[in-house]
Formats: sequence, structure tokens, C-alpha cells
Amino acid sequence: MLELRGVTAGYGRTRVLEDVDVVVEQGGAAAIMGHNGAGKTTLLRVAVGLLPVMKGRVLLDGQDVTRLRPSARVRRGLGYVPQGQLSFPQMTTLENLQLVTTEKAAIDEVLDTFPALRGLLPRRAGLLSGGQRQQLSIARTLLTRPRMLILDEPTEGIQPNVVAEIESVITDLTRRGDLSVLLVEQHVGFALRATQRYYVLESGRITSSGEGGPGAVDAVRAAMAV
Repeated sequence: MLELRGVTAGYGRTRVLEDVDVVVEQGGAAAIMGHNGAGKTTLLRVAVGLLPVMKGRVLLDGQDVTRLRPSARVRRGLGYVPQGQLSFPQMTTLENLQLVTTEKAAIDEVLDTFPALRGLLPRRAGLLSGGQRQQLSIARTLLTRPRMLILDEPTEGIQPNVVAEIESVITDLTRRGDLSVLLVEQHVGFALRATQRYYVLESGRITSSGEGGPGAVDAVRAAMAV
């Protein structure tokens, strides 16, 4: 479970987030949506610990982690997949995974989650497609066995069939009840299908929130059109 309570944050004297409250329930998934510049990535940076808060608290499984470094949050079960399908391009797919662990059983488990990666293990990550690199990024983070997974624009620039696979993975992982997911996403349909709750961020403030699901599409689009 992740909670951001009354969070105000920014860069220098510039406030980007103002009194933001976001809650991701244990075993649940929530989406942050909004236009470019609304503060979505800043919110994730606060959650991960890459940006300090000016005011407010960040709680992970009920424990205050506001002052903890990112590495300490990872040890407490937080996993982060940043925007941009990050990988080590000169290393093979397998070597990218082995940076986290060489335990064969753990690697086999994430390859079961993303079976398309099995045939790509000897290929250099720099030669993978955008969708394949995104699957690799998520798989590598899952090897840390997080209880809270944070995804920044997981569908950006990738083909529709891979979007469907990532949506299926998020749904399956949260259905088990031992993993929570917070994602920032521009693709409204994907975000609402993959999550149970949404938040619309506008100019650093939460302007709308509610239950996810396909029935919320019109409400979210209306909130983002304001």
C-alpha cells in the first residue's frame, strides 16, 4: 500500500505539486492521468524518493518513508520502471536480467510473465523493439520482488499487441493480491482497464478521482478537458 498525504513538492522555489493525496490500496492498482506538465512524473519522483517533499508525507505499507532514500524504499518493497524503456543496450537481454539476480528460478518466473523475452535472451537489448525493451524493463524490476510497482508511461511508443500484454500482466499481478501498482498513463482506455482507481492531475492538484473501469472513460475525459 502506498499513500501520499498532503504532498507539496517542486524544484527550487517552484511548486509543481500542491497538497496532493493519492492512495494505492494493497493488491490494487491506480492510475494518474493528466496533460503534459500537470506534475505526473514529479509525483512519481516523490513516491520513489528521487525528489524531496516540501510538505506532506509518503507512507509505504503504513510506514513513513518520507525521508528515506530510493535504495531504502526499494529494500522495503518499492519497484520503479521509469519512462523511456530503459536498458543497458550493449548487454544481452539475459545479462540485463542477471544484473538483478543470477537465480535461474527467479529469471524463469519473470520469463513466464513475459514469454516473448525467452527467444530474445541472447540478443543485445539495444536491438530490441520499444515494446520488447519495455517488457525487459518491467521484468527486471519484478526480479526485485516488489510489493509496490510504479510505472511511468508504460505504453508510450509501443505497439498495440504489447500494450495488451502489459495490461494483462498488471491485471494478473494485482489479482494475486500481493502486488500494488501505481501508473502514470496518457492512454485513458488502457489506464482505466488496468486499474481500479484513477486520479486526474491538473496544474499540480488532483481535480478529479474515482473508481476505474471502462465506465469511467467519459468522466476522465471530461475532467481532462476542463
